Amino acid sequence: MNRNKEVLVTAFALFSLFFGAGNLILPPYLGFKSGEYWVLVAIGFSITAVLIPVLGIFAHAKLQGTMFDFAKKVSPVFSGIYCFVVYAIAISLPSPRTASVTHEMAIAPFFNTNALVTSSVYFFLVFVFAINRNKILDLIGKFLTPLIGIILLSIIGVGLITSPFEVSQTLLKSPFSEGILEGYQTFDAIGAVVVGAVIVISLNLKNTKTYQEKKDLITKAGWVAGFGLIVIYAGLILSGSLFQSKFPLEATRTDVLIGLSKLTLGHIGSMVLSVLVALACFTTAVGIVTGTSDYVKGLFKGSQIAYVATAVIGCLIGVLVGSYQVGFIINIALPALMFIYPITIVLILLNVLPEKYASKKVFRAVVFTTFLFSVPDFLKHIIELEKVQYLIDYIPLASYSLAWVLPAILIFVLFNVLYFKKNIIR
Repeated sequence: MNRNKEVLVTAFALFSLFFGAGNLILPPYLGFKSGEYWVLVAIGFSITAVLIPVLGIFAHAKLQGTMFDFAKKVSPVFSGIYCFVVYAIAISLPSPRTASVTHEMAIAPFFNTNALVTSSVYFFLVFVFAINRNKILDLIGKFLTPLIGIILLSIIGVGLITSPFEVSQTLLKSPFSEGILEGYQTFDAIGAVVVGAVIVISLNLKNTKTYQEKKDLITKAGWVAGFGLIVIYAGLILSGSLFQSKFPLEATRTDVLIGLSKLTLGHIGSMVLSVLVALACFTTAVGIVTGTSDYVKGLFKGSQIAYVATAVIGCLIGVLVGSYQVGFIINIALPALMFIYPITIVLILLNVLPEKYASKKVFRAVVFTTFLFSVPDFLKHIIELEKVQYLIDYIPLASYSLAWVLPAILIFVLFNVLYFKKNIIR
């Protein structure tokens, strides 16, 4: 395989592993609510759903290890706990959600089938792909992703041509910050640290490239995948805003996506959307189950039994949780995301930075600060808002659920200034 083709195949695989249930149903709904401020929403959404995940891929290209390497500078114990929490969340929420979305949008409209039956068949196929993990890059990169891209671009293209081009007023109070927070629901920052390892291990299984060759390949593939994601997200958000008047105000995320496909592709839209949903969701579930199984296999010194057992457990959890409705899974995921997402973001950013700006002390200070100031954002989703309102009023950006941002930046700058000042004095 020549160099350019290998970059494209890897980029397509990355795109497809990222592009799952949330990536499909969230942008059109954001566009529907954003109205005239769709550009602001698209930028905010792209920060947490594209920029941070792509930086996570760059960090993997640099580290070329497992997710444990992302947090080991804080401490081995912290890294172990972090990995356990992330993988537990990944196989318990975003992975099952892909089956739930597939049932609601690709199966239920055509067949009178129980959701448990759908999730059972769905995760049996996920298990088959996960067991054949050395073929994942080729299967997903060469065949599934191009089909996903063609369908998405068709919906966006026809939508832009046929839309009334009348953008209504926004339904959002804070378009930019709400775009950022909705990007959390894609799980893609978490996905970056999970599926990035899948890409690294898949490359290791396929060939014997040098460290630098793999780094260049993964980095270039990350740029291509990121560009593709931005184009698709911006197109879906714009389409949702242009067709806002076609939907009732109480429309759900799935209502908007289904309606948009029918408005753009007519009667065939439902069938086309079903294929798109099934493909997009399936590839993400494969990436999560494979990534989790790879990690556990590493803990047990390369044991294939540990890999298969983890894949079985991950798929069984997917069957059970995936039988619930999409809205329910999104709601229960929010507190977990408000807790783990900020920590994941700062770990990605710190790992991308040059070593001189990201010492062990900086890692520990910034991660601890992020953890501490994420508590109010987490608490307000599990207890009455009035009980934490005084914290929200006191901490900058807390009202936007971004209380951790400024303290983390401040501590990062402070520790680096002190570090360089100490070295200059010496």
